[in-house]
Amino acid sequence: MHRECNHGGISSSHLNQGHPCFSTSGHGRTGRIHLAVAPECNISCNYCVRKFDCANESRPGVTSKVINPDEGIETVKKAKSSPIGSKLTVIGIAGPGEPLANEETFQTLRNVKQNFPDMIFCLSTNGLLLPEKLPELVEIGVSHVTVTINTLDEQLGAKIYSYVRWGGKTMIGPDAARILIDNQLTGLEMASKAGMTVKVNTVVIPGINEHLLYSLALEVKKRGAHIHNLLPLIPQAKFAHKIAPPKELIKNYRSILGSILPQMSHCQQCRADAIGVL
Repeated sequence: MHRECNHGGISSSHLNQGHPCFSTSGHGRTGRIHLAVAPECNISCNYCVRKFDCANESRPGVTSKVINPDEGIETVKKAKSSPIGSKLTVIGIAGPGEPLANEETFQTLRNVKQNFPDMIFCLSTNGLLLPEKLPELVEIGVSHVTVTINTLDEQLGAKIYSYVRWGGKTMIGPDAARILIDNQLTGLEMASKAGMTVKVNTVVIPGINEHLLYSLALEVKKRGAHIHNLLPLIPQAKFAHKIAPPKELIKNYRSILGSILPQMSHCQQCRADAIGVL
């Protein structure tokens, strides 16, 4: 990942900005503070569970407590005053729901920006609201965005997502998936053109989307993605009956797709309230 290469006109040096979730160059030296201020979600992924918490669990959507923006800034102040505070350079909002569907996300980012303007600001999103909310993210100063894109095929999307809430309606089936996919790709392209570093997460779901990973990688590269992160399915929720893809299979997919985009191999699928140095 540290070699100089060209992916859609962007050098791989674009990734090396001290963000531990976007580049291994930050490992052991920089860390992140995830603020769990976003409880509501506007889509339902069949692999997602946000109802349970265990101190030993580390997976997306897990948090011990949903906090408000005031608690968010206090969390940052406490973490920054800790022995590792100088290494905590990133503020991230990754849930437990969809950050862009919660006004608390924007309030929190503004509060932190006012108190800690030199920190790196990032968030994770399913992309449904990204085209609409991007100007506000740019105004706040968010520099890193992760968009989860699992498929470009609306028929497969209907198998991955139970519903999509859009335009005041709850939609299901291929039509719902098409709206989500179109917004994901449009938002990705807009974010890249705005100068943000964009990572695409893809959950590898055996029997559903793994045969189309190559075409997905080609499309997100064309839209301006800088790095691709393949996440093995965690069998739970409506996909509890499925088997997680073996590590060797994920490694093989990363090797193949590495010819298209730099591949992230160090993701720990962090909790929505994770704090620390990776």
